[in-house]
Amino acid sequence: MRKSIRSFVQMISETLPVPEPVYEFGALQVEGQEGFADLRPLFPGKQYVGCDMREGPGVDVVADLHDLTLESGCAGTVLMMDTLEHVEFPWKAMEGVHRVLRDGGLLVMSSVMNFPIHAHPNDYWRFTPEAFRSLMRDFPVAHADFAGDDEFPHTVVGVARKSTEPLPPEFFAGLERWKRQWYFLEGNSWRNRKKMFLPPILHGHFLRKLAATLRR
Repeated sequence: MRKSIRSFVQMISETLPVPEPVYEFGALQVEGQEGFADLRPLFPGKQYVGCDMREGPGVDVVADLHDLTLESGCAGTVLMMDTLEHVEFPWKAMEGVHRVLRDGGLLVMSSVMNFPIHAHPNDYWRFTPEAFRSLMRDFPVAHADFAGDDEFPHTVVGVARKSTEPLPPEFFAGLERWKRQWYFLEGNSWRNRKKMFLPPILHGHFLRKLAATLRR
């Protein structure tokens, strides 16, 4: 769980009605993320079901997004935070999510674009905002956006409703604040802002790679 994604989910909880029960797909708290990756505290008092393809911390139900056996309409809200890049057939997963989400339900999802390859257990995809719009095409109301550089953002997000009720102005205001805060992958600190004025050869990650190469 990235800090920016937890911040995004918090913004959602503060600006949108979140019908329950809340189902999180990709809820496994991997090693080193225990506690921090737990989104339950952002939805106090709401019924919350953590789902993942593997057992472990944060998982209440073992479920495969490729073959969801959950009852149709069982979920009020579905969260898929940085999950779809690990799903081999995301369009099939979205069909299942649409089925289990009840009428009037809320879908919140995110994924990475300009981001290193990572396992958990496999890493298949990098999505653009247009890809998210395509994946959410069956929802009457859907909005896809991003954080980071216009041409190569680090994060793509999507919010959809299984109803014709539009997303409120409060959500879009919160989204713009979140995008400003997380223009940089690690947050809007002075250290990250100064990178805008440095040539890539002076960036820390480049210098570290150069040093490692020279040591070989």
